[in-house]
Amino acid sequence: MSVPEISVEQLKSLMDSDKEFTLLDVREPHEVAEYALPSLHIPLGALPERYQALNPQDNIIIYCRSGGRSGKATAFLQSKGFTYVRNLTGGMIAWREAFDS
Repeated sequence: MSVPEISVEQLKSLMDSDKEFTLLDVREPHEVAEYALPSLHIPLGALPERYQALNPQDNIIIYCRSGGRSGKATAFLQSKGFTYVRNLTGGMIAWREAFDS
């Protein structure tokens, strides 16, 4: 199963629109403390126990530092029946390069 992706530019457009979506940060707490977008935080390791807090019908975009962990989280949620999940390509590294330089 391939993991659907969204670019940082597409995410920025979505954030600037009125469309509803859930932004999920799967990084560790110390990473979130350093720099984060306004989002729901569930570390990747806790996702198997906490994914039921998410609505499988919601549009969910998942991010981490570089896209690896969020890719795993996206695949995990897909395996649990979540349809509208996407991985942020390049994660926070790409976001900061694009918008915070």
